[in-house]
Amino acid sequence: MSDCIFCKIFAGEIPAKEVARTDDVLVFRDLNPQAPHHLLVIPKRHATDLGDFVAAARAEEVGDLFAAASRAGRAASPSGYRIVVNEGVDAGQTVFHLHLHVLAGRNLDWPPG
Repeated sequence: MSDCIFCKIFAGEIPAKEVARTDDVLVFRDLNPQAPHHLLVIPKRHATDLGDFVAAARAEEVGDLFAAASRAGRAASPSGYRIVVNEGVDAGQTVFHLHLHVLAGRNLDWPPG
């Protein structure tokens, strides 16, 4: 999608502090961190949200996305991390390209929000 900021980040048109990259997944640091370690994990293929992504995805794509998030979380904090996916305006989604938030580096209380 030509006007999507995350598509542009994946393509290298907009710089990001990359943590990891494969052919299909990019992990980078959030510009507005909500924890000492706040990473975003995005798929190369544009999908508005998780529902749209899984509806059209191969199982391997979903697995690769979550595996990248898990690796990033464990690397950031072996003692624990949280993966958050916001879907829709009411959930707080502001960029409409699927992304997983990996939060770590502090006590993440429950319930969130």
